[in-house]
Amino acid sequence: MNKESRMAEQHAESSSERALLVSLDTGDFDAQVSLEELAELARSAGAEVRGSVLQRRSAPDPATCIGAGRLEEIRQVCQNDDIDLLIFDRELTATQHRNLEDLSGVRVVDRTTLILDIFAGRAHSAEGRLQVELAQLQYLLPRLAGQGTALSRLGGGIGTRGPGETQLETDRRHIRRRIGYLKNQLEQVKKRRALTRQRREKEGRLTVALVGYTNAGKSTLMNALTAAGVLAEDRLFATLDPTARTLRLPDGREVLLVDTVGLVRRLPHQLVEAFHSTLEEAAQADAILNVCDAASPEAEEQLQLTEDLLRELRAEEADRPEPPTLRVYNKCDLLGGPIALGGRRAVAISAATGAGLTQLLDTLAAVLPPDRRRVQVLIPFREGALAERCRRQGAVEKEQFTPEGVQMTVTLGLRELEAVRPYLMETPPENGAPSA
Repeated sequence: MNKESRMAEQHAESSSERALLVSLDTGDFDAQVSLEELAELARSAGAEVRGSVLQRRSAPDPATCIGAGRLEEIRQVCQNDDIDLLIFDRELTATQHRNLEDLSGVRVVDRTTLILDIFAGRAHSAEGRLQVELAQLQYLLPRLAGQGTALSRLGGGIGTRGPGETQLETDRRHIRRRIGYLKNQLEQVKKRRALTRQRREKEGRLTVALVGYTNAGKSTLMNALTAAGVLAEDRLFATLDPTARTLRLPDGREVLLVDTVGLVRRLPHQLVEAFHSTLEEAAQADAILNVCDAASPEAEEQLQLTEDLLRELRAEEADRPEPPTLRVYNKCDLLGGPIALGGRRAVAISAATGAGLTQLLDTLAAVLPPDRRRVQVLIPFREGALAERCRRQGAVEKEQFTPEGVQMTVTLGLRELEAVRPYLMETPPENGAPSA
């Protein structure tokens, strides 16, 4: 490491914000586990976590979220320990945020702001920056009322990255106009993704999505399987921008492996909406590798969280069948012994050491649908919608109209093959294509 790098690192360490974490346990979720995750998020954002406070209440205080007595204790801790920042493990209203800063004397951010800040610092692609800015502005807009002089505050620190330094000084009309523009840009991205998916389907290109909890090792696995060179670090949300690489399976087939953004508990709905097109790419894949940290006591909960979110996204396209999902228990080298998979569709691996990767590829090849098939069909004119579906989803080599209907030589995937099965003719023998 050269002198300049050492100086930059020392400056970063000396300028880290000293944070105190605050959690309110109302029984809605496991507050202790969530607080531990908040600490990881804070460290990922560059904060130095000095301690945490957990209060149990039946409901948040409308004015300050926590009780007056506990708030006074926190104020004393902030003074005695030189705390720069309070991080609350829930969303705060504009009123709660203003009151907490006035009464504590230090800057306050909530869980959503913290996550959005991390995303703002890690998004590098144009699409990623659009998605993060949209999420930040959607979160900011309903909180403009009551912000007061805080809107004109400029400066560095956690919670101020991204559009914070410029957009906070604009009015609602400007922000709404900007939100409209961002949504339009992301809608264009969504359309381009849909066209790309249609092209892949016509070409018979299968897609496999890497999904899972943040810091589960998805990027490390991506690098191990494809030498993609994706940034892989031991921190939450190390990579946000999706990466796609070609992966050759043991049976000779080539699939497109897509690395996606990681998930956390209570992921802000603004982020889910903004990253919809990216997450949709995973939900519509031909197969899914759901990766978890096998060494984490929360591994099963993390797997379930991911599957629930993807199921919600797929609900928008009820006619699309659910793709096969393979649970991948990563970091098994950190366990004291073998992991019990219980006969489930799952594999245990270590992306860091390479253990289990051969079995992973073999299992993936087995769960993926077989290749598309080249067939000849005669579709009656009354089934015009089916003929159009073949044109849209298949690769038509030859098409002619006959008295009985539309005759096609077309390459189709399994979904379309099942739909045209009543109208199959003899499969063309050219190119050695298998018969349907």
